[in-house]
Amino acid sequence: MGRDVMKRRKARTPKQSAPAPKRRFPAPVLALLRESRMLGVRAGADDHRFTGIWFVLVGDRLLVRPWNDDAAGWHRTFLEEKRGAISVSGREIPVRAKPVRSEATFDAMDAAYARKYDTKGSQQWVRGFRTAKRRRTTTELLPV
Repeated sequence: MGRDVMKRRKARTPKQSAPAPKRRFPAPVLALLRESRMLGVRAGADDHRFTGIWFVLVGDRLLVRPWNDDAAGWHRTFLEEKRGAISVSGREIPVRAKPVRSEATFDAMDAAYARKYDTKGSQQWVRGFRTAKRRRTTTELLPV
């Protein structure tokens, strides 16, 4: 082989692997979520009770917001530990939390809350979830 060919081979960078695709919930779990109005959430590794919360699906993304962002609450625990579990229709599913920062996702979530929780009694809560303070707490839950 000539010198030029050897130089070209050395100059090549190794192939980089493509980023791993985001994990999504399997279709049967998404079907359970679509049928449910409430979700049990347990943040962190400790074995403690599930807290019932409102949630929405935007496409196939499971999105949640806390009503009260307490220091010892599930949202803050997810910020620190990232891992936890959800309970839906009697199934416990391990999850990891990912903060959301997209205004478009915030808007889509607001609209999804309004569609899902459409009773007259729910409207004050739907409006409350639209506040800037609560929008900033938007979290996506992904299967582990």
